[in-house]
Amino acid sequence: MSINYLVIEGNIGAGKTTLAQMISGKFQAKLVLEQFADNPFLPKFYENQEHYSFPLEMAFLAERYNQLNRELSHFDLFSAFTVSDYYFMKSLIFAQNTLQPDEYNLYRQFFTIIYDKMPKPDLYVYLHKEADLLLKNIALRGRNYETNITKEYLEKIAQGYFGYFRQQNDIPILIVDTNGIDFVNQPADFDKIVAAIFGKPYSNGISRIIL
Repeated sequence: MSINYLVIEGNIGAGKTTLAQMISGKFQAKLVLEQFADNPFLPKFYENQEHYSFPLEMAFLAERYNQLNRELSHFDLFSAFTVSDYYFMKSLIFAQNTLQPDEYNLYRQFFTIIYDKMPKPDLYVYLHKEADLLLKNIALRGRNYETNITKEYLEKIAQGYFGYFRQQNDIPILIVDTNGIDFVNQPADFDKIVAAIFGKPYSNGISRIIL
């Protein structure tokens, strides 16, 4: 399968960044990671979502656009392809679940202006993991500002992703159920994911596999 731009996504704690790093290392691919830690509103948002939702999402929108525009506009002669741990559409999915309706309508106007200008991935991979397992992963990485994340919030985000997938038919989307594997600590499981991603072409729309 010919892939120039690969996206690895998933809910909070699904392992998308780790998998993107592992794929980058295996194939010497250019790696683009979301710079969420630089967002000054993120810790405040987890303490008071209602008050900080709009500035948080606007800050993410600007940062994601600037980073992807910068990273994807230049071809890297020394990399086989580009792999990223987020897609620009992520901004709209999270905003839909955090903003009030009037804020979301305003936000979407800004988003729409930008989105049509962004490059589309050759394959979009979504790592699906149940909320209870996500909470365990979140606890293990020990970020203080994530301690207030709830199962209900994670489930809302997951539904936002699935709602987005059902509306898309212009890019290939591969949903990978990872509830039964550990690709971080089990090399055989990592090999399974790699084979699923690169082993065959995928048509536009949704494809699903369970590993």
